[in-house]
Amino acid sequence: MPISAVDAISPALLHTKKQLFQPFQFGQWTKLAVVGLLAGELGSGGCNRSFTNFNIPRGDSGRHFLEQAWMSQHGLQDWSMPNLAIYAGLIIALVASLLVLGIILMYVSSVMRFILFDSVLVRNCRVGEGWSRRQGPGFRYFVWKLLYFLASVVFFAVVIGIPVALALAGGWFKEPGEHVGPLILGGICLFLVVAIFAVVAAVVFVLTKDFVVPQMALEGIGAFEGWRRLWAMMQAEKGDYAIYIVMKIVMAIVAAVVIGIVSVILGLFFVLPTVVLGAVGVMAGKSAGLTWNAGTITLAVVVGCILLFCFLYLVSLVSVPAIVFFPAYSIYFFAGRYPALSAALYPAPIGSSMGTAPFGQPPPLPAL
Repeated sequence: MPISAVDAISPALLHTKKQLFQPFQFGQWTKLAVVGLLAGELGSGGCNRSFTNFNIPRGDSGRHFLEQAWMSQHGLQDWSMPNLAIYAGLIIALVASLLVLGIILMYVSSVMRFILFDSVLVRNCRVGEGWSRRQGPGFRYFVWKLLYFLASVVFFAVVIGIPVALALAGGWFKEPGEHVGPLILGGICLFLVVAIFAVVAAVVFVLTKDFVVPQMALEGIGAFEGWRRLWAMMQAEKGDYAIYIVMKIVMAIVAAVVIGIVSVILGLFFVLPTVVLGAVGVMAGKSAGLTWNAGTITLAVVVGCILLFCFLYLVSLVSVPAIVFFPAYSIYFFAGRYPALSAALYPAPIGSSMGTAPFGQPPPLPAL
């Protein structure tokens, strides 16, 4: 029988308790932390803001830093305009590298989503086996996420680009004082449209990873076929799915507050000593006669990335209960509405006519 979004909380909590603490296995805990971090499940606890907490050198200090690095590398004594072409090439190369890295991480995240689903479903995280087995559904999910991202970019480009272009053509920005009313009204309307789209897009993404991914994992179907089935289910139970979304938002806010507090505490014990040691290292390098060049800048970037990953891994370690709970919550809510998931979550006893399936294979459906 399907259970409500409120009733699904209790079995999900019990599932999390049994998987993580009965018995406690540090190896499983660390694997779940890595899988949850790469699968993007930390976003459920509001930790994804860790990627945005950086201060980039700005103003004269940033310009002076770049000038010093370039001149130290090439032995130049003054700044010349032709070097701007070289910097433009470096910026293009950096943007292209970040784009390629983002696509690679998107693919890794897609496969890890299925590994996380398997890990919670069978209460055992096996990354290597899951990676080799989940390439097919992971690639299909990756294609869906790529199309989802491109559709979002096109929407924002059209919705924001066309009004801005019309305003520029009408001269609203050249003489804003004469068009205060249209600018304010247009800004409010544009903000509302973007906000509504952002909420809808977020709900679509959450429903996909919660209810479409299980169908892709258990039956090998595509994301669009999974959405066709899910849409029919949602049409029959609009109220239950609406309550599920509300409950998930509320619990995500609570988890974000708790994990945010823990992240601040970790920051006090990790970030501050790291900053102090970095400052000491910079001063020691200056005393030794080192200057900013391609080698030292590359070394600083590599060390910074390693330290960032270490900090995010520590945050993911303390976030493992949330990483397990949220997928378990969606599984228990959806199991009563999806027979294949119910059969995998509640396997028949050994010797039964239904039998059980090997790990990672679609379980047999109960005889009608």
